[in-house]
Amino acid sequence: MLNKEELDKVSDAIKNAENHTSAEIRVCVARKCKGNPLEAAAIKFRKLKMYKTKLRNSVLIYVAPVDHKAAILGDIGINKAASEGFWDDALDDMLLHFRNNEIVQGICEGVGKVGALINARYPIMENDENELSNEVIQED
Repeated sequence: MLNKEELDKVSDAIKNAENHTSAEIRVCVARKCKGNPLEAAAIKFRKLKMYKTKLRNSVLIYVAPVDHKAAILGDIGINKAASEGFWDDALDDMLLHFRNNEIVQGICEGVGKVGALINARYPIMENDENELSNEVIQED
């Protein structure tokens, strides 16, 4: 699992990615992922009620670095903005870092790629509010 300094680094990456957008990013780090990471991400997405953002523009980055597994799940508004292959490319980059034991760098790079996508599609709005916490979720 991530230590405080690493958690702060990822939270800062989320804040930076959300700086000019109305969209939301969450990161969940799981100790293990025995099954399909996309299914695990979907369960976590629902449990966190990430579908309740006003514009349906949230993204969950779900990672299980020990198992070299990850998934990125965007709500319906974000999925419309992503080009074909975008999610797979972002995941491949993250997993390459995981294989090199560069966990935090991989997560931050994934957050940055998602941030670029959401900034283009969902610019910040007047009276924007941060609908979802930027804190990293750690799961046992």
